[in-house]
Amino acid sequence: MTNYTNFPRYLASKKSVDDRALNQESWNALASVLNTQDDLEILEIGGGIGTMIERLLENDTLEHVHYTLLDEQAENITEARQRLPKWAEEEGFVVSWEDEILHLRKMDKVTKITFLAEDVFDFLARQSTIQKYDLLIAHAFLDLIDIPATLPKLFEILRSSGHFYFTINFDGETIFESAIPYDEEIITRYHQTMDERIIDGKLSGDSHAGRHLFEHLRATGGEILSAGSSDWVVFSHAQNYPADEAYFLHFIINTVHDALLRDGVIAPRHIHDWASERHAQIKSGALVYIAHQLDFFGKIR
Repeated sequence: MTNYTNFPRYLASKKSVDDRALNQESWNALASVLNTQDDLEILEIGGGIGTMIERLLENDTLEHVHYTLLDEQAENITEARQRLPKWAEEEGFVVSWEDEILHLRKMDKVTKITFLAEDVFDFLARQSTIQKYDLLIAHAFLDLIDIPATLPKLFEILRSSGHFYFTINFDGETIFESAIPYDEEIITRYHQTMDERIIDGKLSGDSHAGRHLFEHLRATGGEILSAGSSDWVVFSHAQNYPADEAYFLHFIINTVHDALLRDGVIAPRHIHDWASERHAQIKSGALVYIAHQLDFFGKIR
């Protein structure tokens, strides 16, 4: 079976999927704050290859900001450092580097981007008493960690008037159409692997992170100003998927396949048969994929 394991390409391939999915009301709430404030310090954790920065700049929501892009995977930061200057030049920005900080200028607006390849918990341990931020972004990230234990640490680095924008938080529904053998068993067990994920000896995941964030945010001192669904919906047009979304789907199927093989509960031949048929459906343009997620925008009380 072909492996689809290029993570930076996966992050690039899902940009168009995320663009469709992001909750418009929460996005508008974020934009209204960004458009009324200047000289902001923004931190994005789990920032990947910089697609959120591109999205914010494409929508003309950044005025004069210092944007810190943090990701623990060095390959993602390397890709971001190469991708963003090229993208910005194509979009008409004046691009320069000053002391390892990327400067993007257009008209009278300047976005400064600092790239950090570092584990978020190491970053929080050394940063909480040094730097405070006006906006914290976590995109498709919080459902991978222990949210109740981590949120207080994240909120500590926000200024008293700071805001948060937490997007694409998985919320317990994965749908593949049309149905094939082993679907229910595989999807149910895959969700359980999220709830049982252990990283550095700690539970690190939640298959219903979206709905649980309502309680977690309020308990940690967050005021939710906007929340809504941000479902991924991917299907083909005339047997072809948009952009690079076929790769996105192959990566998702491969992720489920590998997670269940490591899990060891379902018979490997069932996992292989299921994944092989799903990959074949992608190649023929037959697979429809839906995942239910939630977005949140708010501020510190």
